[in-house]
Amino acid sequence: MFNEHEYSILNTLRLAAMGCRAAARTDLFEACALLCVDGEDARRTYIDTFVKCLPEALPRRIKWFRPGTTEISFDEAWVLRCLSRVAAQDYDSLGFLLRSQIDPARRRYIGFLLGRISEQFPKI
Repeated sequence: MFNEHEYSILNTLRLAAMGCRAAARTDLFEACALLCVDGEDARRTYIDTFVKCLPEALPRRIKWFRPGTTEISFDEAWVLRCLSRVAAQDYDSLGFLLRSQIDPARRRYIGFLLGRISEQFPKI
């Protein structure tokens, strides 16, 4: 269903989700306003912020499997599809995916974070 590169991205997200479980939740609006990161720290910062803020934007609890698990949850598949649509510059499909899961007030911010993450993984 997904290629090796996409599984690598998914495992990076899963690792971040494991690390963020014990961390304090981050307000989505404040986090996006403060993010101006370049260089080596950009990937980690955008991924951590996305993983911390995504539960606030979804109507239900997100399901992340452990890194290395071959099974993919609906939420994980949704994130990978969003990232692939950003990389393909298919913003109509991305808009549909965001509207299908994210509440209206948070779509712009989640889209922003997906765009920044996609930039860190140019071969999606």
